[in-house]
Amino acid sequence: MKRPRGTGSVFQMKGSNILWIKYHRNGKAIRESAHTTKVKEAEKLLRERLAAISTGTYVGPKLDKMRIPELAEDLIREYRINGRKSIDDLEARWRLHLNPFFGVLRAVEVTSQLVARYIDARQQEGAENATINRELAVLKRMFNLARQSTPPKVTAIPHIAMLREDNIRTGFLESKQHDSLAAATGKIGLWLRAMFEVGYTFGWRHEELLALRVRQVNLSAGTIRLEPGTTKNDQGREVSMTLPVKALLTQCVHDKAPDDYVFTREDGKPVHAFRGAWANACEAAKVPSLLFHDLRRTAARNLRRAGVAEGVIMKIGGWKTRSVFERYAIVSQSDIRDAMAKLEAGQQRDNAEAAQEQKSVEEQFGQSLGRITP
Repeated sequence: MKRPRGTGSVFQMKGSNILWIKYHRNGKAIRESAHTTKVKEAEKLLRERLAAISTGTYVGPKLDKMRIPELAEDLIREYRINGRKSIDDLEARWRLHLNPFFGVLRAVEVTSQLVARYIDARQQEGAENATINRELAVLKRMFNLARQSTPPKVTAIPHIAMLREDNIRTGFLESKQHDSLAAATGKIGLWLRAMFEVGYTFGWRHEELLALRVRQVNLSAGTIRLEPGTTKNDQGREVSMTLPVKALLTQCVHDKAPDDYVFTREDGKPVHAFRGAWANACEAAKVPSLLFHDLRRTAARNLRRAGVAEGVIMKIGGWKTRSVFERYAIVSQSDIRDAMAKLEAGQQRDNAEAAQEQKSVEEQFGQSLGRITP
């Protein structure tokens, strides 16, 4: 029976049992395999395509088949082409968490409800909200990149709501703990002792320190320079060394070529990972929960205490925006105790001055009464 105009058609290609469907969109005929020999299934697919065209949700057979792994490959390639430093982190998040859940899906199958199921599954595994947010950000970037490609690989991006993060680190290394940790790192090696001192003084990231070359340390000028493009925000930085930092780095660069790494182990090999050594040093110094990254907020607080302008602190530590800097330059409990002590001392001083003024007024008033008494 001939179908009504505008309802498409179901047909067979010559020499094949597989059914095809044909329909029109914007005046253009589209033919698509139904991947079935059953007429009812082919007609169902045809109705779905016509309904999608009428509601404006049509993506077409090609986009309908776009799979999540292809979007992931595009994003990883974009990171590689642009030399993004976080490509290893991106690949790990995709391989370990996103791919096992989304890797078998087509892009059109990813919905906000499915993302909620992923969040619930990761929370059940014990993942923190901040960790899950980094993974969701990767998923978002996949869809955004696919939407921006020419031609677009997806026509819609699922709503992906980020979680509230309550696990922001608040660790500090107090001044009185510095010497203990300095001694503990020194027992492990000169490289760790020097890395600790630079991190404690300037708040630099461990990735920036591990990549530091001898040519970036100018002993005669007393400066260290991070070249543009080698830092997280791609901006170069230069700082003047303190005496302890200069003394340690002088030993680290001794007899090395300009392109050699500054921080090397006793056998001369560059340091790439030091989590175990750092944990052992912190355990020995009785600060077992301290992360090397906690030295960033320690440096920010120490520089702020010393009266250094916040804009200068941001340039030293490499904070690009004030909002991020404020997450690090937080106040410790000792700062609060000092502030309360200063407040109490000020109140006592004001009370004493007020009492003295009152006494002085009363004495003057008494003398005046004595003069007018008959």
